[in-house]
Amino acid sequence: MTYLGDLMADKTKKGSARLLSPKLTLPTLTGLAEIESGSATARRAAQMLVEKQLGFILPTPKQKKNIVVAFVKRDMIVYGRAFDIVKLLAPIDLDNLSEIEARINKIQLFEIKSTRKDKINANFHGYFFSLTAAEVLVAQSLKQQFKFALVNTLTKHYVELSLNELFGRAKGIYPSWSILL
Repeated sequence: MTYLGDLMADKTKKGSARLLSPKLTLPTLTGLAEIESGSATARRAAQMLVEKQLGFILPTPKQKKNIVVAFVKRDMIVYGRAFDIVKLLAPIDLDNLSEIEARINKIQLFEIKSTRKDKINANFHGYFFSLTAAEVLVAQSLKQQFKFALVNTLTKHYVELSLNELFGRAKGIYPSWSILL
């Protein structure tokens, strides 16, 4: 499979172009290892946030569903896949829907964007990542109750940003379409 990012051409010689990072056209075990290593980084990032003891928790599937239901009951758009981790600003039993509804203003949903690159500094200058439409829609719906956690699992740095803060810091935004056939 060739990805759009692979088609960036090296134009060092006039009239010539070559792929900067050619990938195999068929899925391979190496490709699977890259995917697993990316999700391993995301899992490590989530665990790192939990270990900081700042109120981050990894909700169970049932808890995640309760959170989504509570926000939807307040006409706030939430897609379960648009957030990875929850930050509780006060103790809340996420297994208890009525408690979530009563204290929903003490819940922040986070999408984790993780890396393990040593060249990314503490404020993530130069960090390149993507946002899904679902993440943007949820962030717009929940405003300050939805944030992005930029996490470097190598340096242990992390930054919390709202959508407005994220766009305010952006040096460039490159829209794209992801298509599944």
